[in-house]
Amino acid sequence: MPNTKKEKVSLSVKISLEDKQRATAIFESLGLNLSTAINIFIKKSIAEGGFPFDVKDPFYSEANQAELNRRFQKIDNDEGIHEHNLLDDGDE
Repeated sequence: MPNTKKEKVSLSVKISLEDKQRATAIFESLGLNLSTAINIFIKKSIAEGGFPFDVKDPFYSEANQAELNRRFQKIDNDEGIHEHNLLDDGDE
């Protein structure tokens, strides 16, 4: 039976060329190559039992939700509502 601790396997992922170039530049500035950076991510994910950082949509941040609620409250109270002509209909 092979020793899985020492055996290395290849991993293939698809990303955009731009993302690869940007990530490579970032990791190289830290003295790492892309393969080492990905291995660090995987090891940290295993240690954490999931992503080693929050994965969430910033739209749902507390500050953004509070601002949306404030705006909805203004609409409910008919405050600050202005009629707008969004399209030029030629009726000027």
